[in-house]
Amino acid sequence: MYIPRANSETRTPVIHKLIEEQPFASLITMGTAGLFASHIPMVLERDSTPLGRLKCHLSRANQQWREFSPDLEALAIFSGPQHYITPTWYPEKQESGEVVPTWNYVVVHAYGHLRVIEDSQWLMAHLHSLTTIHEADSPVPWKIEDAPTDYIASQVKGIVGLEMIIDRLEGKWKVSQNRSEQDRAGVAEGLAELNTTESLAMKSLVEERR
Repeated sequence: MYIPRANSETRTPVIHKLIEEQPFASLITMGTAGLFASHIPMVLERDSTPLGRLKCHLSRANQQWREFSPDLEALAIFSGPQHYITPTWYPEKQESGEVVPTWNYVVVHAYGHLRVIEDSQWLMAHLHSLTTIHEADSPVPWKIEDAPTDYIASQVKGIVGLEMIIDRLEGKWKVSQNRSEQDRAGVAEGLAELNTTESLAMKSLVEERR
C-alpha cells in the first residue's frame, strides 16, 4: 500500500484498536484461479505473537479455503472511518484557489500465511469468542447455548476455520495531516456541520492528528 510518511501509522496498539473496532475484513488470497476475496468478521487475539493473530471462518461451500496458496501471504483489509473532503472547507480556497477535493480515510492491511482448521473444538471456541464480542452491547445477549445442540453441531459441520499469525501490519491514517492548521480547522468545522455519524467520526480523527 502506498503510504506517504505523514499518513503512516506504525503503533501496533493503535492499529489493533482499529481492527477491533472495525472487525469486518476483506480477506484476499492468491490461488489456482487467481485472486479471490471474501468479506468476513475476524477476531484479533493479542497473544504472545509480536503482532497478534487473526481468526475467522468460511462456509465449506466457499472455494477460497480450498484454493488459496498457503506459501503466499494472505491480506486482510480493515477499513475505518472515511469521508469526502470538499475544498470549500479550506480557508486556502479564498486566499489562492489552489485547492482540490480529496477523500479522507483510515485503513489497516494485515499480512500473514493462512492455516485451515477443521477441528470442531477450535471452531466452537472461535464461535463463542465471535458471538461474545458482538453480542456484548445487546440488552439480552444471544448465546450459542440458546440454540439446540444438534442444530449448532450441524452448522459447525458446514464451516472451516482460518487462522493467520500476522507477519506485518500497515496502517494509513489519511486525515488532512498535509493541510495547514487553518485548513484542518476548516475541515473539522465542515464535518461537524454535516453532523452525521460518518462526518463526526472523521472530525475526531482530523482533530486527533493536529
